[in-house]
Amino acid sequence: MKKLIISVGALGVMSFTGNQLMNTYQIASAIDNVQDLQEWMKEDVVSGHLPQTIANDYLEILGETEWRLIEFAESNRLTQPKGDYRVNENGNIEVK
Repeated sequence: MKKLIISVGALGVMSFTGNQLMNTYQIASAIDNVQDLQEWMKEDVVSGHLPQTIANDYLEILGETEWRLIEFAESNRLTQPKGDYRVNENGNIEVK
C-alpha cells in the first residue's frame, strides 16, 4: 500500500512540475516576443518605415501587454526555467 501511495504521489508531482514548466516557458516566450516587437518598432521609427505617432500607440499597448505578462508570472510565482528549453512538435518540452 505504501508503494502505491508513493507512486501516485510521485506521479502527481511530476505532472505538476511538467505543467508548471510548460506555463513558465510559454510566459517567458511571450514576454520575449513582446520585447522583440518593441525593439523592432523603435528601429522602424528610426529607419523611417513607421510614423512616430503610430509607433507610440503600438508601443503603449505592447508595454501594457508586457507588464500584464510579467505581473501574471510574478503573481503565479513563475520563474524563468534554468537551461535551454524548446517545445517539440508533440508539444512536449525538451532540454537542449
